Order: sequence, then structure tokens, then C-alpha cells
Amino acid sequence: MTAKRPVLIANCSGFYGDRLAAAKEMVEGGPIDFLTGDYLAELTMLILWKARQKDPGAGYAKTFLTQMEQVLRTCLDRGIRVVSNAGGLNPPGLAAELARLSERLGLKAKIAYIEGDDISASLPSLMEAGNDFANLDTQVAFSAANVSAITANAYLGAWGIVEALRGGADIVVCGRVTDASLAVGPAAYWHNWARSDLDELAGAVVAGHIIECGPQATGGNYSFIGEITDRRYPGFPIAEIAADGSAVITKHPGTGGLVSVGTVTAQLLYEIAEPQYLNPDVVAHFDTITLAQASMDRVLVSGTRGTPPPSDLKVALNYLGGYKNTMTLVITGLDIEEKAQWAQDELFGILGGKESFGEVDVRLIRFDRQDAPSNELATAHLRITLKDQNPSKVGRAFSNAVMELALGGYAGFHTTTTPSSESAYGIYWPTLVPSAVVKHQAVLPDGSRVTIDPAASGPLAAVVPRNKKRYPTLASAKTRLAPLGTVCGARSGDKGGNANVGIWTRDEVSFGWLKNHLDVERFGALLGEADGLEIRRFELDNLYALNFVVVGLLQEGVASSTRPDPQAKGLAEYIRSRYLEIPIELLGEPLDSAGADG
Repeated sequence: MTAKRPVLIANCSGFYGDRLAAAKEMVEGGPIDFLTGDYLAELTMLILWKARQKDPGAGYAKTFLTQMEQVLRTCLDRGIRVVSNAGGLNPPGLAAELARLSERLGLKAKIAYIEGDDISASLPSLMEAGNDFANLDTQVAFSAANVSAITANAYLGAWGIVEALRGGADIVVCGRVTDASLAVGPAAYWHNWARSDLDELAGAVVAGHIIECGPQATGGNYSFIGEITDRRYPGFPIAEIAADGSAVITKHPGTGGLVSVGTVTAQLLYEIAEPQYLNPDVVAHFDTITLAQASMDRVLVSGTRGTPPPSDLKVALNYLGGYKNTMTLVITGLDIEEKAQWAQDELFGILGGKESFGEVDVRLIRFDRQDAPSNELATAHLRITLKDQNPSKVGRAFSNAVMELALGGYAGFHTTTTPSSESAYGIYWPTLVPSAVVKHQAVLPDGSRVTIDPAASGPLAAVVPRNKKRYPTLASAKTRLAPLGTVCGARSGDKGGNANVGIWTRDEVSFGWLKNHLDVERFGALLGEADGLEIRRFELDNLYALNFVVVGLLQEGVASSTRPDPQAKGLAEYIRSRYLEIPIELLGEPLDSAGADG
């Protein structure tokens, strides 16, 4: 039997709020079989919960409706099927809105949706049955936290999507499935894979992970800026997934950006931890992936090994942490530190002392330089964040008190914003639930339901990577101080309260040095914020990469973090800017040039 041609799966969204025109661009820019979109970051579930408090019929990504209005007719005409997690907390609600949109446009779209990820209503009974929902990072049982969940969503796999497509759906609306499932489902349906086809499924998981964040795979957010010669907005990515699970990552012709081994490597390292990448249907072993530049803007991803998934599903649980507010005071010129201290003393004197609040975070962020050539370069920011269970304490009472310093405080006082009100913040609680207790269902276009059995699980198995090897020895031990980014690319991201930084090189000689040199201790020295925190280090020789996970750097997750970069988006570029003793051979300098002995 001849294998079916590769399936063309396009992405049109990496988050709720991404490029609105992307769906139309992907549908009209060239041939595709499936249009997918990822709208659900961990923070998004909290945003959608807040929307439902104002309107019980809300809870889904409304921008998806706008995109579908632009492309639905063309999709139906061309047989392009749509799979998206835009359903958020309310997949049935979004499915109903899509049905109304289809009718209004004079079309007859067949719409299915996936249910079962929302386990919030069953949390009490599950805890009574012995599930403690321990936090994956702290191991604290949820019952011991003495709080109530406002959202609790299990990460479902791809087989509900497969059943919806088998049921004739033109559009499949999902809630909290894994990001990769948006590609795995269409690929498994197209190639008629069995649930035991673990290597094929693992390859699709990798392809799904690469395209899930849109143009991050096609030159966006890429370290080596000099490689991006076409700086128009990057084309969104397409995964051409073959019957054996291998895939070619590409983009539509004539679009901006770049698809290279480097851009794909960067996205592979985004928001991961250990090389064993757990999904509900398979464990994909990222240390077995092989990348090759097939041609211009076409990267072949092959060789991925898969093993059975664990018996538990990950759960994204959120609870209300309280209320917070931030005001930023600008300090200019001389005596920066003395002015900052006076401002704090005055402000907390007005407010009744720091001890009056649940949490106080004060950061003096220095931009100033001596004899600055412009006003802006003579400034620093005093960033003050207050948290408390009482909203009135951190709302206008706080921000108005800041403004009392305008005429009676340090010289040159002004703020970056006008006085602001408090906002509720949530705390992210990553945990697990047995997959057997989650009722994963596909609701087909005819209204019938198909229940999806849990995957056959197994113990976390190791796979020996194919390409572990010894690396070439450097010809010279001479080094000089230079930024790490001179020889290394990096990408960082958030997973709850943890941050990851993936660091890679472009050749095996550089990786041999990086692997031997950048251990946990040296990485910690580059990142002063990590002092006292656990740092985990993982090796991916096949990608010439190291991945570091800093546990707790983002505190209790993006919604509650007081860090100026709460999702660690700029962390990788900061690490690249730090100076290390780097071998002159890697810097392209003559071996007889002056330098330190490394």
C-alpha cells in the first residue's frame, strides 16, 4: 500500500492576541490541508475566567471568530479543515457562535468540539478519593494550600480531534488540549495511525511543538539577527508531516523571515525541560531529533523516537492570589540611590509601613550613566509593586499616595503612568490527575458523542540518543572575554513559576566547548537572580544545545510575578549578553593572538 502524501498543517496563531490577518494569509498564501491555531497560554485561562465573570457566555478567544469570518468560505470551498484550542473555557459556546456565523454567511459548516479537560467541578470528589493534586514544583498538596480553584484544566491528547475529523467536522473546537495535539490530531487522522504508532506520533508532537508559536519558527524572536535578511513580518509556519512522522517545516513562498536549522532549533528549545517531552499520547524524546536543511526555507525534522506516555495528565490549575498594583517612579541625574530611599521612606510613611501589606516588591532599575548625552540616559526607575488580599489597600489608595510625592519629594519626580487601580491576580498551580478519571469526549457535528479511552501508559523509558559522541579538541587554549552570544544562540520562556533558557551553537566544535564549560555553577554566575534557586541542566547533543531550567525564578507564575519580565521572554538575550572567557578559535581570531590561557 502506497503511503499517503504528507499532510500540510499550517499555524495561524501562537497566542490569544496574535496577528489577526494570519488566518487569511495562510489560507490564501498557498496550499494547505489544515489550519490550526494556538490561543491558550497558561495566563490565558485566567484571562478567560475573568471574562466569564462578566459574561457567562464568554470564555473563548473572540478573535478566532473574526478570523473565521474572513476565511470560512474559502476553507469550505478548498476542503481546508480547521483545528483550534480557541474554545478555552467554553468550547460549546464557541461552537455555537461558529454555527451562527456559518448560517449568517449562508454556509453549512460542520462543527465539532472537544470536552472533558475542565475538571474544576470534580476537584472536591477527586480529592476525597485520594488525589492530593500536589504542586509539581513544591510537592505541596492542594488541600494544604487552603484555597479554592477558579480553573482546573487537564491537558488532553489528540484522539478526540481524530474522532471529530472522522465524524466529518470542518472545524474542531478544543479547550485545553496540549499545543502539539493541534497538529498530532490532523496527522494521525490523515495517515490513519494507530495509537501504538509511537515513533510516528512522537514525530508529529515535535512538528506541533515547532509550529505552535507561529513565526517563532520562521525567524521571529531569533538570536542571530544577522541571519534574518528578509525582515518583513515572518510568514507563519507549515509542517508537512509524512506517514513516518518525519516533517518538513516551511512557510508560504514570498513571505518574510527564514526557516533554517537555527530557527527550528530555537523553537524546539522553547518552554521545555528535560529531553523526555511528555504528552498524553506519547513521550517524544527530543534528544533523538535530527535536523537538516533540505532547501531554502525547508528544514527536515526526522528520527524522533516515541515511548508510551505516563498514566497521569498534567493539569493547569489557577486560584485567586489576591490583588496587586504597580507604580514606577522616574529618578533623574545625581544621587539616584539617595532619592530612591527617600521616596520609599516618604511613601511607606504615608501608607503606614511596608508591614501593612501582604507583599512588597521594590526594584531600583538603573538606566543612568555619568554625564549622559540625553535626558533619558540619565534616568532610573523605582518600580514598586504591592500585593494584598484587600483590594482597597493596593488600589488608588496606593497609587494616589505615590502622587503625593510629586511636590514634596525628591527633585525631578515623575511617574511612567497616571495613578492606577488594583487588579486581581491568579496563582498557577501545576499538578497531575490520573488520565483514567478524565472524561475526554468528542462531540460530533450530528450531536453524538465519542468517548476517548486513555492511552496505554508505561513507565518513563529512556531512549539512547543516536549521536552521542566525543567532540573535537580546540587547537588552542587561549581565550578572551566576549559575550556568550558571540558564539551561542538562546531562547527562553516560562512554565508556571519556572523559566527555561535553551542555549545552542551552530557547529560541533563550539558545542564541545559549551558542553564542557557551561555547567550549573557557571550558568548561575551569569544569572544573579538565580542565587538560591534550583537550576536543572539538560544536554541535547543532537541539537548542539543545553537547556537550563531555573525553578521558581518567576515566583508563582506570570499572573502573580513581580518580575519586570514575568514570562522570561528577554532572559535568553540577557544571558547571551554576559561575558565569558571564550576560546579565540571560536571567535574566529588567529591562534597566535594575545589572550588568556583557558
